[in-house]
Amino acid sequence: MKILVTGGTGFIGSHTVVELQKEGFDVVIVDNLSNSQKWILDAVADISGVKPEFEQFDLADQKLTADFFSRHNDIVGIIHFAAYKAVGESVAKPLLYYRNNLVSLLNILEGMMVHNIPNLVFSSSCTVYGQPDELPVSEKAPIKKAESPYGNTKQISEEIIADTLASSNLKAIALRYFNPIGAHESAKIGELPLGVPNNLVPYITQTAIGIRQELSVFGNDYNTHDGTPIRDYIHVVDLAKAHVIAVKRMIEKQMKNNFEVFNLGTGIGYSVLDVINSFEKVTGIKLPYKIVDRRAGDVEKVWANPAWSNTELGWKAERSLDEMMDSAWKWENYYAKKNNITTKKR
Repeated sequence: MKILVTGGTGFIGSHTVVELQKEGFDVVIVDNLSNSQKWILDAVADISGVKPEFEQFDLADQKLTADFFSRHNDIVGIIHFAAYKAVGESVAKPLLYYRNNLVSLLNILEGMMVHNIPNLVFSSSCTVYGQPDELPVSEKAPIKKAESPYGNTKQISEEIIADTLASSNLKAIALRYFNPIGAHESAKIGELPLGVPNNLVPYITQTAIGIRQELSVFGNDYNTHDGTPIRDYIHVVDLAKAHVIAVKRMIEKQMKNNFEVFNLGTGIGYSVLDVINSFEKVTGIKLPYKIVDRRAGDVEKVWANPAWSNTELGWKAERSLDEMMDSAWKWENYYAKKNNITTKKR
């Protein structure tokens, strides 16, 4: 059975491709490599023993996307990761985010309709909840006004999917994940932002290894135990496994409705300083950081109630924060060595 993984050379996508191939699925990846690198395909092959099929183009291009679907008539499901994902960048460049994230989804849904591809797993986000009224957040929490254009693209995308399903035979599962971090235990794939990282953990590891001078902590005056924002951090391999479970649920016709939503998180909230402290503990490295102003688009605190995913999806996050930080650091060191990056003497 062939699964299309859009954005499959990216952080979450590459780990999911590994897990799909381990379970015997054939995978074809479409990625424009705007925030990833092609050698990831070889790294995936080193881990899984299978090099996935790959095509490089932009899914926001309607003609190229339609042409792809006309040549691949054996796809049974799609996992759609391909999207811009940085909250802060989306505030600065909203039109870039709306065009890329929404048009690519429209082109994929059109391809599914034309070629009778029934199953879609959509990469959604806890940002759809905005700043929730109650914590932890369950799937029944109201969808509030998004705090960023990025979050809004995820809200709108879910609405587009729901409207499309209402007039078709398609099925979809939206996985609303919290904050994926960490890396594969082999250290051969991990989070690899091109340019300056927008996410916390790669900035931590790049600072520790000497690529960045110091880490900026955005705000210490939030209503939290140490004043810094709180998130639910989840290991990327735990997250990848959930996508395989979701695909199987669709193919094996176990869905209760044609559109299902699941929160993917640990159910534990950690502050920015908690994450820094965990990194320092597992590595023995003192991290240079400074407190700066709040960042536009950030919510104060959010963490998941994963009970529905645990019971209905049969999935549970297994790895601890310390394990996440340890794996991220091993990946950073592997990547530095692989690419002859000069690092600090420690």
